[in-house]
Amino acid sequence: MRNIFIIARRDLRAQFNSPVAYVVIGGTLLLLGVLLFLIPHIGVGGASVGGFWEIDRATMDQMFLYLPPLLSLFVIPAVTMRSLASEKGSGTLELLITMPVRDSEVILGKYLASCAMVFVLLSLTLLYPLAMFKWPWHLGALDWGPVWSGYVGCVFFSFAAVGIGMMLSSLTESDVIAFFLTAGTLFFLYAIGGIVSFASANGPWAVLSDGLAFVSFQTRYQAFARGIIDTRAIVYFLSVATLCLLVSFRSLESRKWS
Repeated sequence: MRNIFIIARRDLRAQFNSPVAYVVIGGTLLLLGVLLFLIPHIGVGGASVGGFWEIDRATMDQMFLYLPPLLSLFVIPAVTMRSLASEKGSGTLELLITMPVRDSEVILGKYLASCAMVFVLLSLTLLYPLAMFKWPWHLGALDWGPVWSGYVGCVFFSFAAVGIGMMLSSLTESDVIAFFLTAGTLFFLYAIGGIVSFASANGPWAVLSDGLAFVSFQTRYQAFARGIIDTRAIVYFLSVATLCLLVSFRSLESRKWS
């Protein structure tokens, strides 16, 4: 465990020693604020239900509508793209794996560092509900149950998404390619939730909807956004993360065979 935390601390420090961390955190918070306070929310059926100021009730539901796509398209690809791909491309990975550490410790250390980076961002988004409903404004009595369940969903969603990013980063030596591969894969896994809704509403496609719902990140996450802790979704996200870390380990280990 000591080696894992040393590698995690090294990677996390490297993230904050570069402008990437500040651009990702600052840009995401700014974009989330714009989407939350300035963009009308589109409800079921494509009808606009108004923006944050027009809903006329104390809720942060819209924030948890926007957080998973932002994590998928911007945050997690940017955080994980350099975890293995950049080190492979620069040759520093070979130096790291020749040190007295196991390949599994390298993978887990880098995974923990990426997760910690995402959790820092998620923690900072808590400023929005605190500012709106605690201080300096008090717009109403916010039900914090759905807020905390939404954050639980984002955490487990991030576990799986970071695992996918790590896996794809281990398969290439270009951090740019790793970024787009991760963004594309996570976008697909989240966007198929819309296909599930369409298929389930059309009888002939109902069988297809069951298969897509099983792998859809959006479908798995929806219960958390509604204030429900879904243990099946937690098991699914943790299973995806574990599988992806195993593939990353095998990818890293295969470099010793070549």
